Amino acid sequence: MPILGLHHIAIICSDYHASRRFYTDILGCRFLRETYRADRDSYKCDLLLPTPHSLSPTPSPQIELFSFPAAPPRPSYPEARGLRHLALAVSDLDAEVLRLQAAGIVVEPIRLDDETGQRFTFFPDPDGLPIEFYEASPNSLTPHP
Repeated sequence: MPILGLHHIAIICSDYHASRRFYTDILGCRFLRETYRADRDSYKCDLLLPTPHSLSPTPSPQIELFSFPAAPPRPSYPEARGLRHLALAVSDLDAEVLRLQAAGIVVEPIRLDDETGQRFTFFPDPDGLPIEFYEASPNSLTPHP
């Protein structure tokens, strides 16, 4: 069975409401549904990542945002074992950096990918999860190592 594409990314957050605002208001994810699971004292929220249809033949991937009481923090930034970071393609990196900074988000200096020549930068979500904005155009989307 061939893989059709990325379906979702699951993120556990410490402050559910702050993270939900960050992923919807700052990153532009679209709210799909929310469930409160009383037996776990946990929220689960499904968010749709913004993906222009011309860039992907499959439906846009989702973020599953979870809250769990007393979830341990991420061990280090960003070199912990496991998922390293979440990379999102943008068409105008300079404009996105200015937008993030206007929202009070600290953004690392823009770097150049030696392999592809594309520009990228990192910034944290409310829990310090490293998020990358990777500048790409519909004609030059290439994997980032």
